[in-house]
Amino acid sequence: MKSMYDIRQLLKKFGTYIYTGNKIGDLELMEMEIEELQNYGFIQKEDYISAKLLLRKEMAIIRDQQAREGESK
Repeated sequence: MKSMYDIRQLLKKFGTYIYTGNKIGDLELMEMEIEELQNYGFIQKEDYISAKLLLRKEMAIIRDQQAREGESK
């Protein structure tokens, strides 16, 4: 997996569509769904690890952006 699009496509294969309007919330829900898919053996370990890393990286980027926006106000 190389992008958030890949993660969304993977979740879509299992009928999971996530959009709450809250970016961090969406990423947290995706992370939970990926964990469940791994626990039940529906996805390979490599896909699980790469998805988790991408989600964590994206969360860090968004939190940094929010922190910078908070400082400028």
